[in-house]
Amino acid sequence: MSCWSAKMMLPALMLALLTGVADAASDTGGKLYRWVDKNGQVHYGDSIPPEYAEQDRDVLNKHGVAVGREEGIVTPEEARAKAAADKAAKDIRLQKQRDRTLLQIYQSEEEIEVLRDRRLELIEAQLTIQQQALANLRARHGQLEKQASRFLPRSMEPGAEPIPDELRLDLQRSTSDLVTQEQNLERKRLERETIRATFGADIKRFNELRAVAPR
Repeated sequence: MSCWSAKMMLPALMLALLTGVADAASDTGGKLYRWVDKNGQVHYGDSIPPEYAEQDRDVLNKHGVAVGREEGIVTPEEARAKAAADKAAKDIRLQKQRDRTLLQIYQSEEEIEVLRDRRLELIEAQLTIQQQALANLRARHGQLEKQASRFLPRSMEPGAEPIPDELRLDLQRSTSDLVTQEQNLERKRLERETIRATFGADIKRFNELRAVAPR
């Protein structure tokens, strides 16, 4: 492995040394690299020393011309910074796309409100149906509970019999159905709030865009 630095060296000497390293790299089938350390000093070599593993480097041909580039080892801090930068760039692209869509689809704030109200009306109708279904399930569950109260282990009456298997299974299914319907109802309520929040943000952004858009 050979590695040497170049900062104040004469061009002719640099070229000679570079040619020698390139020839050695060519003879061994390797590559020739050029990189700049943290102090701004340029280095050449046919391999990267461990202390420079984090440095990005150029891949050179035998004439010393850059023909490619390789990234150095990425530190955790660099990885986090890159991820944050990528996310910020993606957010900007998505926002620009959303802005274009708002201006292309809507001509006024009233149009956004009309669509919002239609969506909310649909959600309210679905909520009404689900609430009625939940009320029916609760009534049915109450009837089953009342029947089960006459049997062991719920009944304290002398001579009470164990709860029949069919009634026990009906109670289990009824309990499961109640939990499922309550979860569905909660999801639908969250959907309603999401619609309100989304359209609220759209109206605010639409007005901001219209305020700065050329008339």
